[in-house]
Amino acid sequence: MSDITITLPDQSTRSFATGVVSLEIAKSIGPRLAKDAVAVRIDGEIADLTKEIDNDAHVEIITGDSPEGHEVLLHSTAHLMAQAVKALFPDAKVTIGPAIENRFYYDFDIAGTFSDKDLEKIEAKMHELSDNDYEIKRMELSRKEALKKFKDMGEDYKVEIIEQIADDDMISVYGQDDFVDLCRGPHVPSTRKIKHFKLLSTSGAYWRGDENNTMLQRIYGTVFSSKKSLEEYLHYLEKAKKRDHRKLGKELDLFFFHQLSPASPFFTDKGAVVYNGLVGYMRDLYKKYGYDEVISPQIFDMELWKQSGHYDMFIDHMFSMEMGEREFGLKPMNCPGHTLIYCHALHSYRDLPMRMADFGRLHRFEKTGVLSGLTRVRSMSQDDAHIFCTLDQIGVEISALFEMVQEVFETFEFNNPTVALSTRPEKALGDVKLWDKAEEILNDVLEKSNLNFTVYEGDGAFYGPKIDFHVKDALQRDHQLATIQLDFVLPERFKLKYIAEDGSEARPVMIHRAILGSLERFFGVYLEHCGGDFPLWLAPIQLTVLPVSDKAQEYAETVAQELKAVGFRVQLDDKADKIGAKIRQAELSKINVMLIVGEKEAAAGTVSVRRRHKGDLGSMQVKELTELLNDEIQNRSS
Repeated sequence: MSDITITLPDQSTRSFATGVVSLEIAKSIGPRLAKDAVAVRIDGEIADLTKEIDNDAHVEIITGDSPEGHEVLLHSTAHLMAQAVKALFPDAKVTIGPAIENRFYYDFDIAGTFSDKDLEKIEAKMHELSDNDYEIKRMELSRKEALKKFKDMGEDYKVEIIEQIADDDMISVYGQDDFVDLCRGPHVPSTRKIKHFKLLSTSGAYWRGDENNTMLQRIYGTVFSSKKSLEEYLHYLEKAKKRDHRKLGKELDLFFFHQLSPASPFFTDKGAVVYNGLVGYMRDLYKKYGYDEVISPQIFDMELWKQSGHYDMFIDHMFSMEMGEREFGLKPMNCPGHTLIYCHALHSYRDLPMRMADFGRLHRFEKTGVLSGLTRVRSMSQDDAHIFCTLDQIGVEISALFEMVQEVFETFEFNNPTVALSTRPEKALGDVKLWDKAEEILNDVLEKSNLNFTVYEGDGAFYGPKIDFHVKDALQRDHQLATIQLDFVLPERFKLKYIAEDGSEARPVMIHRAILGSLERFFGVYLEHCGGDFPLWLAPIQLTVLPVSDKAQEYAETVAQELKAVGFRVQLDDKADKIGAKIRQAELSKINVMLIVGEKEAAAGTVSVRRRHKGDLGSMQVKELTELLNDEIQNRSS
């Protein structure tokens, strides 16, 4: 048996017999590495540690604390959980169990639902299976063999998956003790490698995300390579739970949902202050950056959506209705309506660029399984705009948008955004040459702006490539916010034109852009980012006046009225509670400024100022306080 040469990441080489198992390579490097190893990368491909190597190769041992290793751990733990569920609930049918960011889930078809006590039993069983140290074995079966195996097991969902695989494809399955699952892998070599895990929650989920299919029971969990990492993540989840916008929205009385208008938020008077504050902020920027605001209808004849391409590409997400002999659709986006506004008059090159903004209400029929508070709704508004310009103006317009995006992100303290360029998707409208041209233009603008960016192949909108901006919130979670899309397709489909400088007719280009995006989604994301501690300019209640006793009540009312008269949003806490209780309530309500008034302040005509997170700032005249706070509000300071 001849030797093969294995090249390690540090470019050192070692010789092994042909057919060496990858785990043996890890052991030869050191026992600690072998202990921490969960998978191997062979010539760039990740594989099981039980993989035999027959030729010279570059080999990297993957440990559980690396991103790739963590994903292997997550997926392997999903299988361990499924094994535990089958042991405790033999009639359960398993479906799919992918790894997602820092978590995994598995969906099961069971009679009834999983309770918290069930999760405790499943987790205990998982620890038992881990301690048993079952070897995890990979097997390859023909499609026919795999179908028979899973039919014999009664796993109907696995059979459905296999039936969609080509006849001549080999199918990999993984087994551990008496549990077998359909999977591409890779997986850890044995169940003992899976130690530091926690089941997190359970919920309902439709098979394949389709509400017409069976309702399944989903269990979420997480796993890490060390106890310390697991504890840190669980602490992070507790922080995230406290910042959940649905929880904060209820506590701060900002918005709610009602079954009579599913997934369409109701904003209370306090929530409307924040919502309108976001709109007002963007309107101020529109003046600065040269936008004109328009108002367009919400309902259009379906012929519009057929002409734009939405009927073919987006109809499943639209609300439609019949009125008389005509079919109409609620608009899911503003762009087709804006082309009608553009066509309303004849334009010359002197009119361009035209920057058209619209806060019109949009409706999209999102499936029940993907709805999530404010971040995925059916009724929304966007800080939406469309720029109609010449080919030569594209670079300048997009550069100005980069500046606008940066200004918005700085205002809301979303620092260090990352940028992605998304190219033509599989289902796209328009000539490929136009797509190539649009992608080339966006790529050039990004390079000239010295912005580092990642290319996401096939993730563009169906009518054009796009630039997306991603930000990290206070808990370092990723959110895609601003988007800039370059569109040659709609101008063609709607025959848009302008008179060029030489008197000929030319076709304008259309730039779609939203910076906050959906105002509802941004509201939810920002609420979690700031934890409900809105800056003074955006806060629903900016100041609360807290009288120390009944003797200061009349003066407190005077102060509150004086501040309201000059435009502040003021609350007077005239309950009979002690001042300490009033301060605690104001803190719980996340009110930015507390004005404490007693007999001393009444006599001096002052207020004692307390700022949330800053403590007591001393006594001030109301006029002095007004000037100080107005300056903060005008500058939109955080």
